[in-house]
Amino acid sequence: MKIPNFDAATSIDSPIGNINLFAEGDAVVFLDIGQVPVASVGKSKVLVEASKQLDRYFHGKSKQLDFKVKLEGTKFQQAVWDQIAKLGFGEISTYAEIASAIGNPKAVRAVGGAVGANPVPLVVGCHRVLGASGKITGYSGGAGIPTKQWLLAHESIPYVD
Repeated sequence: MKIPNFDAATSIDSPIGNINLFAEGDAVVFLDIGQVPVASVGKSKVLVEASKQLDRYFHGKSKQLDFKVKLEGTKFQQAVWDQIAKLGFGEISTYAEIASAIGNPKAVRAVGGAVGANPVPLVVGCHRVLGASGKITGYSGGAGIPTKQWLLAHESIPYVD
């Protein structure tokens, strides 16, 4: 996935691997899990806040990630991401439920594509989206499915192997 324009970047360690954060102005525009750490560039209050919130999330001290993000995508992607963003810690949805919620119940596969294109996983918690049977159908962040399994376990979300 292509990193959008940014003017500040930082990396943090986490239980699921390195997390790179990229910001433009006062919003995070991209979050990358499990890649080689980026060199810190620029100064950004939102990156400081995002780093603190992510640390608290991973250490079980907070269930909320609410730092400001800016999402760029198609209208369809935006609708899918908005729906996913409504899911709180420990809540799940399915691809079909999201397709129905955005008024396009036959677009289940397209929803999957939009989920995979999410530029800020964890904040827009795409790990909370499962297949209709509760099965993990994939995950593009970090180490893939093992990363999603860790996140689901962290939030006490049951899933089917």
